[in-house]
Amino acid sequence: MLFVDSHCDTPSQIYRLRDVTREENHAHVDFPKMLRGEVGGAFFSIYTSPAKEGDEATRYALELIAGVYDAIERSGGTAALTTTASECYKNHAEGTVSVFLGMENGSPIRESLPLLRMFYQLGVRYVTLTHNGDNAIGDSCAGNRRWGGLSPFGKEVVAEMNRLGIMIDLSHASDETFWDGISLSRAPVIASHSGCRSICNHRRNLTDEMIRSLGEKGGYIGIPLYPGFLSDSFNEDSVASALVDEVDEIEDLFIKEPWKEELRKGWYDGQDRLSKLKRPGVKEIVDHIDHAISLAGADHVGIGTDFDGISVLPEGIKNVGDVPAIFDEMRRRGYSEEVIEGVSGRNLLQVLDKCSNI
Repeated sequence: MLFVDSHCDTPSQIYRLRDVTREENHAHVDFPKMLRGEVGGAFFSIYTSPAKEGDEATRYALELIAGVYDAIERSGGTAALTTTASECYKNHAEGTVSVFLGMENGSPIRESLPLLRMFYQLGVRYVTLTHNGDNAIGDSCAGNRRWGGLSPFGKEVVAEMNRLGIMIDLSHASDETFWDGISLSRAPVIASHSGCRSICNHRRNLTDEMIRSLGEKGGYIGIPLYPGFLSDSFNEDSVASALVDEVDEIEDLFIKEPWKEELRKGWYDGQDRLSKLKRPGVKEIVDHIDHAISLAGADHVGIGTDFDGISVLPEGIKNVGDVPAIFDEMRRRGYSEEVIEGVSGRNLLQVLDKCSNI
């Protein structure tokens, strides 16, 4: 079975000096784990913090892409840069991991459609329009509603992404930006890593109406694995919230000086402490999958783990090699292999194909 993850933050870890060609205990994703878990591919997120703007944002995104290119070259054929569904299927048949590129936060393109076209040439096949802050494209769910949805430039971006064949990703978007994006796009749109708001009332999750509209538009929602997007009770646990905040602060120090082994060790120790918390598990992940399928249809749901971008994972999931446990739970609930294969990867690849042929 082909599993394709619609969102993982491994490029940021490569930038922090992780060698993804080798096994690393605290890594959610590396090429050996992907091979062992028979992972067909993943969208590696080119994530740029909202704190970076202008030239700094563009340069940083280019450095992340360069790091992914270097890692693929060092893999000795284990992994391949991939831009189409057909390439992914071919790679999977040959035992090669497909590495797709998705850009998380459109800030690196600034207000320049030529830069958008350049990132497309470098392999980027979706753009998450915003992150946790408003930008020149539109408003974030965590922003100040600068535009009231998409900006005038953001509307141009949507049209150009349609023309190029880049998937429009509305995870992290404000509700208004979501509705602007889905109404203006001629192509199906995705939410690469968003859960169901009616199950977990987090602003990053989608309402039932949004999920239903994604299905009607022929799009896709990738259910994430972050406990805070899966369970209200996890977010309401004051001990868990305090520890998550503490570990986030440790990680911020590590990001600034990733060559310092004591900071790396401190971050790893923090992750180990988080792993001892009571957390939602595989059952809760599949609860979100169930609900999304009931609204959007079985052909429009998948998994966008958020691996390597989150400090704590659900119970029963330690890394990408454990994802098959999700499909085992779907089997226990009576899902057919046809539906499971769609959720595993086919649904996402079908949207990629549709967007490439608008």
